[in-house]
Amino acid sequence: MAAPEMEKSAVGHAITIAMPLRVREVKDHGQPFGYAVDGTPADCVKIALMAIMKEQPDIVVSGINHGANLATNIIYSGTVSAATEGTILGVPSIAFSLSTHEKEPDFGPAVKHAVAITKKVLEKGLQKGTLLNVNIPALHEKEIKGIKICRQSHCVFRGAFEKREDLRGMDYYWQGGVMDTKDPDPDVDIVFNEKGYITITPIHFDLTNHSYLDELRSWGF
Repeated sequence: MAAPEMEKSAVGHAITIAMPLRVREVKDHGQPFGYAVDGTPADCVKIALMAIMKEQPDIVVSGINHGANLATNIIYSGTVSAATEGTILGVPSIAFSLSTHEKEPDFGPAVKHAVAITKKVLEKGLQKGTLLNVNIPALHEKEIKGIKICRQSHCVFRGAFEKREDLRGMDYYWQGGVMDTKDPDPDVDIVFNEKGYITITPIHFDLTNHSYLDELRSWGF
């Protein structure tokens, strides 16, 4: 296991190229547990697959992240980007998130479902270039309604900036905000997740708008 040494939320698919990456082995009760990397989530996957591991793994599992990665938030997500990096490097990959920001959430049900979904992916495989983004509601096991395979919502994070002044009289801004959860399409990740379903969305790193290619060609460039 390789993970960022410090909190790396909302770093997207950033990778470190202007400074060295330091890797520290972590032990649990004296036994090897994994590696702490002073880089981004994508860095962790790259260095694990390309430098630390002697053999390619059967699967890359990113998470379980503390907080949902739904709708357009996946663009900012370090958790999803780590799984995306695994996919780029040719390994089936899944990003798991628990949909809560409570200080001490119960990860038990999420772990159970993450293991089951991972086993299913190992059995069935994934389409080349495709990863799974999985969000698990923070509910008791009996309260989780089931699993929905669905598309990503187009809802966006409604950011807000609070202007403050530091001790030297210089202005700075603190960013916050909330995720918009109102989508007119009922069959999307953010709606199903709000209703208590585990959502699984297949995504890929090909950002080409294929349906627009012919129209753009018609412009006569």
